[in-house]
Amino acid sequence: MAFILFDIGGTNMRVASSRNGMTFGEPKIIPTPKDFDDGMKTLKEAALSLTEGEEVSAVGGGIAGTLSRDRAVFVNGPHLQGWNGKPIKKALEELFGAPAFVENDTAIVGLGEAVAGAGKGHAIVVYMTVSTGVGGTRIVDGKIDVSAMGFEPGHQIIDAGGALHETTVAGRGIDLEGYISGTAVSARYGKKPKEITDLAFWDEMARLLAYGLNNTIVHWSPDIVVIGGSMMNQIGIPVDRVRAHLKGILHIYPELPLIEHSALGEIGGLHGALHFVKQSLSRKK
Repeated sequence: MAFILFDIGGTNMRVASSRNGMTFGEPKIIPTPKDFDDGMKTLKEAALSLTEGEEVSAVGGGIAGTLSRDRAVFVNGPHLQGWNGKPIKKALEELFGAPAFVENDTAIVGLGEAVAGAGKGHAIVVYMTVSTGVGGTRIVDGKIDVSAMGFEPGHQIIDAGGALHETTVAGRGIDLEGYISGTAVSARYGKKPKEITDLAFWDEMARLLAYGLNNTIVHWSPDIVVIGGSMMNQIGIPVDRVRAHLKGILHIYPELPLIEHSALGEIGGLHGALHFVKQSLSRKK
């Protein structure tokens, strides 16, 4: 019996299988089809090549976008418009003849970091991803915290009057994502983030991220904040500068929570998917 694990992003999907419920094999990384039916077909083909005919007992993972309250319908994904409004849970269960469990991709990556990555051993973990967009989740005692519609800390307002930064783009510039996401940086400066090597620029992005983390920390009161995503890579926002700026911003607590870089890289979502499937199956019993 095998678990099928997935991490469906706007650009690529990662698929892996677990036969022992403890580890998973080498994942397949495939471009994500823009059409939902094509995406389901591609996912099934990749999964079956990994299981080699073994029966599938459950399938689960994350997808880049928002889901309905019952996590059965994919409601909206900015980079997966052809998937919007589709009954993803039902489609997966029909494809594999097994129970399927779906969550937001950031929540699943955060779960992976909490149980197997930089947040391991901590009771309350906040995971933030700074990439094409900005997202985040709260993990409590190794489980994704309860929410009605998911968590969206990237859309917190950090600059209602435009005081934090001197330039804005129409329709952007007041929430955290509108300042520090890869999409926002490219729109504002006309360059891909990886083409910007000015250390002062990245220190400014660290300052803006620190304002967002201040709000998230006082709302969620975590033991540790784990930060990942492509904007946190070698050319990008330095975690040490985020810590330094936070020390000058956050005063209500006697000390900062730990602020650490993610540890699992591009397979954090698969680690999270494995634990998510096991937890979901145990709740069904």
